[in-house]
Amino acid sequence: SFTGADDVILTDNCTGALNLAILGTVKPCSHVVVSALEHNSVLRTVHALYLKGVISYSVATPENGVITARSVYKKLKSNTLLVVCSHVSNVTGAISEVESIGRVCAKRGITFLVDGAQSVGYLPVDMDKINASMLAVAPHKGLHAIQGVGALCLKKGVPLSPYRYGGTGTSSLDLVQPTDIPDGFETGTLPVPAILSIPPAIDFVSENFSRFARHIKNLSGSIKAGLKKEQSVTLYSPSPSLDGIIAFNIGKLDSNFVASTLYEKFGVCVRGGYHCAPLTHRELGTKERGAVRISLGCDNTEQEVADFLLAVKEIASSLR
Repeated sequence: SFTGADDVILTDNCTGALNLAILGTVKPCSHVVVSALEHNSVLRTVHALYLKGVISYSVATPENGVITARSVYKKLKSNTLLVVCSHVSNVTGAISEVESIGRVCAKRGITFLVDGAQSVGYLPVDMDKINASMLAVAPHKGLHAIQGVGALCLKKGVPLSPYRYGGTGTSSLDLVQPTDIPDGFETGTLPVPAILSIPPAIDFVSENFSRFARHIKNLSGSIKAGLKKEQSVTLYSPSPSLDGIIAFNIGKLDSNFVASTLYEKFGVCVRGGYHCAPLTHRELGTKERGAVRISLGCDNTEQEVADFLLAVKEIASSLR
């Protein structure tokens, strides 16, 4: 499911992994590039550092809905220390050009952090192939592990410093936080039950990866084809995008109204709103109403897809 890590640091969640990667990497007066498709776990962390005067940062905007190497390259500066890019947008499912972006970063000696929250378990992720210095993982998503644990995967030599301090079980007589990996970064009591769920979860996904991918691809294709038939539906997921994440709106209806109607009237669970990704909605032009997001999984069925499309058709027909 994901390969190429030399070290793994376990955290409380994927947000914790991203915070550790960013706060443990940046240096005063350095420059950071983020993409406009980032989650607030990245954006708010970087913006807080900017407000404190620690760093400057630039935002790479998508081209045809996708973050490209060109869009990142245009934002690089002589003091760029870190590039952060979501592998897959949690709103539209857009797949960023992480392999090309990674090559650009590698050539310039820039640390490259990939947010794999939405990709690990759904796409093959090889840290060597995409030249990722660090990869943040949310095991409860694509890997189907227990909630309450995250992971930061690292390549050797990544200059990472602790930003949390406490007991590590090692060097206990030393008042200085150790920096050895992972001990110096796994402070306090770890969520052991959630951690123990990760190995069997990886085995489960690895054994069924091709079957699950085909199934979700078929369901996703049916949904996109059905939504495109409705004139009042706007589909936001670009190409390439991850099968299983689809964003749309119906006419000028508020996305939360549509999501509530789908659940209360038809028993369909989707998510409306802004999905903790404000700059994505700025790019989509959906700041006023958000977007409806469908998240498909291996347990969804063709009948559920058919029921969903009938529900959307009924809501859309009310606008005519």
